[in-house]
Amino acid sequence: MGMNSSGAEDDFILVGFSGQPNLEKILFVVVLVSYLLTLVGNTIIILISSIDPNLKTPMYFLLTHLSLVDICLTTSIVPQLLWNLRGPAKTITALCCAVQLYISLALGSTECVLLAVMAFNGYAAVCKPLHYGAVMNPRLCQALAGVAWLSGVGNTLIQSIVTLWLPRCGHRWLHHFFCVVPSVIKLACVSVQASEVQLFIASLVLLLLPLALILVSYGHIVNAVIRIKSVQAWCKALGTCGSHLMVVSLFYGTITAVYIQPNSSYACTYGKYISLFYTVVTPTLNPLIYTLRNRDAKGALGRLFHGDRDLGS
Repeated sequence: MGMNSSGAEDDFILVGFSGQPNLEKILFVVVLVSYLLTLVGNTIIILISSIDPNLKTPMYFLLTHLSLVDICLTTSIVPQLLWNLRGPAKTITALCCAVQLYISLALGSTECVLLAVMAFNGYAAVCKPLHYGAVMNPRLCQALAGVAWLSGVGNTLIQSIVTLWLPRCGHRWLHHFFCVVPSVIKLACVSVQASEVQLFIASLVLLLLPLALILVSYGHIVNAVIRIKSVQAWCKALGTCGSHLMVVSLFYGTITAVYIQPNSSYACTYGKYISLFYTVVTPTLNPLIYTLRNRDAKGALGRLFHGDRDLGS
């Protein structure tokens, strides 16, 4: 394995934003606040989805899983990032780097599939309203959520094992703020063409395939609404799918730039800033997007914080 030496010599050095010390101070505050908001916002979504009878729906079941993914994803990255931003030490042990790579890759892959499943839920709600309960039954929802988690784990087992077994020949400087596959591959002192092809294929499967399913689902939704030719139908479709579409745009708009073309000059120059957006900013915005645009969620929040015992009212 590429991690066969011991002690400090085997530690990775996360270069991150060390070339911009003034930016590091600003980022420390921004990242800390974003992380706290992520924990609070997503925990609240999980809480209200679990205890409020009005939110016992497929959408909030899937949203609970998305919130759990966001909490775990940011927690796998942000504490180490804050530690590195705070002082001159930029190191991470080989074991911690491996764990971080495993967890962040698994959760990022899971989120890709979850967003596709949520798009299918929106399709069923808008295009099959009379059969929605039968289509999105609890067993199918649980199965789809399970597929999302298993897809993330499976992708990680393939990509991370191959990546971490590449010989590094003492190369330790990671030009990123966390251990991510494209950056770790660049430390190898052997030909990595096969690994890069594997990364590209995995990106096609777990990024572009779910994105294609999302686009197909929204294509059917738009087609259904156009045929109805009703302003009310447009408003209902927007209310059902608008929040999810915003989340998909934020997540896919950033993560594809990093993984589809990891060796492009754009990804090399701006990759860590783009990664900062989808690992820190997007998980913070997700709860706001889903709660501020949804009447049921706002009602559940009101009942939660005002201590209304009649949750069904």
